[in-house]
Amino acid sequence: MDLFGAHAVFGFAPRTELHMLWKTRDAISALPPFPIAATTAFADCPDDLDALVVGAVPADVIADEEVVAFVRRHASRARYVIGICGGVLLLGAAGLLDGRRATTNFHVLDALADLGAQPVGGGEVVIDGNLYTAGPATGGFEAALLVLAELRGVEQAKHVELTIEYHPRPPFGVGAPELAGPALANEVLAAHAWFFDPCKDAARAMYGRGR
Repeated sequence: MDLFGAHAVFGFAPRTELHMLWKTRDAISALPPFPIAATTAFADCPDDLDALVVGAVPADVIADEEVVAFVRRHASRARYVIGICGGVLLLGAAGLLDGRRATTNFHVLDALADLGAQPVGGGEVVIDGNLYTAGPATGGFEAALLVLAELRGVEQAKHVELTIEYHPRPPFGVGAPELAGPALANEVLAAHAWFFDPCKDAARAMYGRGR
């Protein structure tokens, strides 16, 4: 889910080559569950990416040294790095948040300081140099549009924004914890702690290993 917004934005920009990256091109299960397969294996990834986009992954991936090394290597060479939702934890595990302002979703925002970042709440895209981070999954659209404006100009980004008719209208107005209120926010935090708590622990451990 985190990657699809950015994929749509960049995919509608002309003369764009997209790579869905993983160790192999075998099918895997995404979250929420649906099958997905990479188009490019790690070994075949170009060295000169314009943008590296990282979405949420489970704890075992954050703890995978091969994945962390891949992200660290390609983030250091990419013109822009986008972290979306829990994907920001993987960036932190790779040591890419040190001293930088960053955000993520409200489930894991409390872990960013432990990963060397200066945490920023509020749900807006946070920009620090070439690092763009977004909290909610829909932030992938916004971060990608902002990066596209840097790469191709504002007019191209506007063209894509209208092409995908990006104009969210949340029906219930509770899509941020400060809007939902404490009761609903705590209920949602508890419901998804099984996924996010191990992710935070894995990111902290991997980050600490690199100190």
